[in-house]
Amino acid sequence: MPAPERLPAPGVNRAGELEELLAKGELSVVGRIREASNAVLLCTVTYEGESTDCVYKPIKGERPLWDFPDGNLAQREVAAYLVSEATGWGLVPTTVLRDGPYGEGMVQHWIEAAQEDEPTAGLLALVDGEEAGEGWKAVAFADVGEGRTALLVHADDPRLRRLSVLDAVINNGDRKGGHLLPAPDGRLYGIDHGVSFHTEDKLRTLLWGWAGEPLTDEAREVLAALTARLAEGEPLATRLAELITPVELAAVRERVARLLRTGIHPEPSGQWPSIPWPPV
Repeated sequence: MPAPERLPAPGVNRAGELEELLAKGELSVVGRIREASNAVLLCTVTYEGESTDCVYKPIKGERPLWDFPDGNLAQREVAAYLVSEATGWGLVPTTVLRDGPYGEGMVQHWIEAAQEDEPTAGLLALVDGEEAGEGWKAVAFADVGEGRTALLVHADDPRLRRLSVLDAVINNGDRKGGHLLPAPDGRLYGIDHGVSFHTEDKLRTLLWGWAGEPLTDEAREVLAALTARLAEGEPLATRLAELITPVELAAVRERVARLLRTGIHPEPSGQWPSIPWPPV
């Protein structure tokens, strides 16, 4: 029997095939990613002669969160993927909800991140002084020990800027540096969206560099199109209603409307820590 063909990161024409592979394929657990706070299993998935690596997060392995009493984190991860796909930006790896060796859970395509010495990997940095420098956006000052502080900056990168808009839409409460995956092909992915879609303002991110600045024309066009796709009865709205609560879905619509109404990137509310901890 020939070895299964290994699928690369999805292109425009392979996204549907990859969803089918992840949803219908046979999951084989390879190991556990121990750095994660919840159960995260590295797997291979094989279907009709093709295979790929993936991450499987069984719902049984989730640690309950007091401020997310409804649904589960796996459903929110899938919801984030669906919203990302609706924007056309493809910022979240292909993600499905399915049964697995340890029960129902989220299965997401594994993205091999670029190495630190590759040009696509330089997204975050700590710099001396009070200016971010050309090509960078300032986030906040950070204590680096021995009484020293440094300026945390992120790249002034259109991929990151799109991701900051997506995070504002889904109300991402945990955009850490380790959740940014620049791929060797130049694409950027964001992962770990379990603590998203809360009705209250929970946005915590390292991507505050554009806070208060006007949204790009592209972002406004995407948000306007997203408004239509979130209308009641539309396929996206119907699917999201199966994953998050009615009030959470209403909050998504309101966040999109507010972004369009203000025309700017959101700023920290001051009512909630604006940067996740630990930041990486």
